[in-house]
Amino acid sequence: MSGRAEGSGLRYGWTTGACATASTAAAYTALLTGTFPDPVEIVLPKGHRPAFALAREQLGDGFATAGVVKDAGDDPDVTHGALVSVTVRPAEPGAGVVFRAGDGVGTVTKPGLPLPVGEPAINPVPRQLMREVVERVAAEHGGSGDVIVEVSVDGGAELARRTWNPRLGILGGLSILGTTGVVVPYSCSAWIDSIRRGVDVARAAGLQHVAGCTGSTSEKVAAQLHDLPGEALLDMGDFAGAVLKYLRRHPVPRLTVAGGIGKISKLADGHLDLHSKRSQVDFARLAAIVGEAGGGSDLVTRIAGANTALEALHLCTDANIPLGDLIAHRARQFCLETLRGAPIEVDVVVIDRAGTVVGHAPA
Repeated sequence: MSGRAEGSGLRYGWTTGACATASTAAAYTALLTGTFPDPVEIVLPKGHRPAFALAREQLGDGFATAGVVKDAGDDPDVTHGALVSVTVRPAEPGAGVVFRAGDGVGTVTKPGLPLPVGEPAINPVPRQLMREVVERVAAEHGGSGDVIVEVSVDGGAELARRTWNPRLGILGGLSILGTTGVVVPYSCSAWIDSIRRGVDVARAAGLQHVAGCTGSTSEKVAAQLHDLPGEALLDMGDFAGAVLKYLRRHPVPRLTVAGGIGKISKLADGHLDLHSKRSQVDFARLAAIVGEAGGGSDLVTRIAGANTALEALHLCTDANIPLGDLIAHRARQFCLETLRGAPIEVDVVVIDRAGTVVGHAPA
């Protein structure tokens, strides 16, 4: 069912939206004909034509249910292996396609998302794909196309606790996602999309200050330092670029960037992706910064040979060199450059592993 991502050798997979679309096609076909197509083929926005084997089939009085198991390929996706099912029932004449949230699919409760409050968390592209297959199946088998499409995900409520959904105000389960239908391994597109939706929700709530944080410890520090509500906290992870680029187009008056000294030192060096596989701490650069700040030659040599940024910090602390502040100021300057004049005040907070603030560049 999966192919290979170009250039990586890794298997790509299919989004929950693609799985729901396949389940919709199978269930509506069965409702009209009494037979489930298995496998069921769909067409995705970029021309992929995956065929899905059915893992659930149920045909009853006035309804049909079909389900497929999501295969995320080689991506470490939280929903890999989840059973995505759709139940199709007739709707009132003229109703078109009516979407419902079944077990394990969330409901939107906050403004700012691309769906109105009260709607099932089935994103616009999956909705369009499902409408298209309903129209196709109706044309092939003499249906009206007026149907209720109820999407469910087994265990979705539990899986959703490991996503941004509760913070975004999507309650009760997962979102049905996907803009292309394809999961590209390690693209982390869902994480980046969650960052963007977090900004949207914060703006819709009228918040004037958000914080992009590399982890849970820096989240707590930023929240306490600036008295920020949960809706203001963006789980940035390694994706500083995703936060800065989206805010550049959709500004909030104030941004705090918070993280450990290793990741913030990479940001200070001009890296927008802070993952260890894609950027490294430049100890020669740290040594040069220490030298410019008045550090002696012995300290500079030891910094250049340090194993971690935290070790460099401890060496500088003993020598009364404020390395954390120096890194924070450089990171703040790079953030401002990346924002390209967007009307956003920025401060940067650097912490150690215990959550102690070891550097700060105020706005």
